[in-house]
This record gives sequence, structure tokens and C-alpha cells, in this order.
Amino acid sequence: MDTPKGTVYIEGPAEGSYISSLTMNQKLTNFRPPDKQKNALIKITCLPNGMIYIARHENEIIGYVTFHPADEFTRWHKHPRVLEMGGIEISPDWRQCGIGENLMKVAFSNESMEDFIVLTMEYCWHWDLRNCNLDVWGYQKMLTGLFGKVGLKKVATDDPDIIEHPANVLMARIGKNVSKQDVMLFESLRFLGKLGTSINFL
Repeated sequence: MDTPKGTVYIEGPAEGSYISSLTMNQKLTNFRPPDKQKNALIKITCLPNGMIYIARHENEIIGYVTFHPADEFTRWHKHPRVLEMGGIEISPDWRQCGIGENLMKVAFSNESMEDFIVLTMEYCWHWDLRNCNLDVWGYQKMLTGLFGKVGLKKVATDDPDIIEHPANVLMARIGKNVSKQDVMLFESLRFLGKLGTSINFL
């Protein structure tokens, strides 16, 4: 894609060896320092169904989105067809260029996504409010709008990490190849405590 700052390539799923050959933009610091985040991306490519999509300018990674199995300490780990969208990050130097939207579109054009229930658990303490001039609610609206373009929808849950802050949000996209039984299992996992009853969002 052509941007005012140069040509950007959206690539993936990227192999770990390819990611290793590239440099990380030094402003990709939302989750951890750039070099450590690069190592984390490489490790994800080794996981079952782990996938990394990157935005690249020349030899530099300027953005990425990750997909991996749900963390084993979460309720979603109990579901065999859940794939977590673990993080999306665009360097502040490259924002407002449409890169995030294109990353998402390319990732969800992969036919294998139709075999999974893709979740994203958005926690406000990971959001880069400092560099975007948005408050927490404006940032949530921006994220949910972006994710909605590829079919992710807000989902109610009593997951403790989601309800810890009112701006946190769980979103899900159910692939067209996911069985009815797997959808029912997902529904049963959304509420495990006494904070609510299952609400069918399909």
C-alpha cells in the first residue's frame, strides 16, 4: 500500500525466520521493549495455529497483529476452536495511514480464520492513549470500529479481566465453518459466575 510516508507491505502469516531478519520500529513499545516484542512475535509463530501479520516499510516492521491459542490460565483455553487476537500495534510514526485496517483485512482474508472463533480481549491499560489524543472511551470506540470492519462483535461476559474496568471489552468473530456445538460451548463459557446469564449474540 502507498502512504504519504512510503510504500508499506502487509505480509503474513510471517515465519519466525523472516521476522528475525527484519528490524523493529523503536516506537513499538505498547507491550514491551521492541527487541523483546520481536522475540515474542517469533515465539508466537511456533505455537499451534500461531500467526503473525506484519506491516513492513523497507526492512523495518512498523506494525503487526498476532493470533495465538488462548492463554492457558483463561476460561477460553478450554475451547478447542478459540483463537485469540493477542495484540495489534502500529508505530506512532505510521498512524493515520490506514495500516491497521489493512492489516486486519489481510489477516481475516485467510480462509483458516473461518475454522475458529476469534476473540480479542481489549484491556484499557494496554492502550496507547498518550500518543493518540483520545480518552479511554474514544480509544475504545476507535478499536471496536476497526475490529467491526472484519466482523468482530462486542460480547458480554463475566470474565474478571474484562469487568475489571468498564472500558475493557471482549469481541468475537465466529467463523463460518465453526460447528453449532462449538458455538454452544463458547456461549456456555461466557458466563461462569453469578454476575449474569448467557446472552446469545448470534
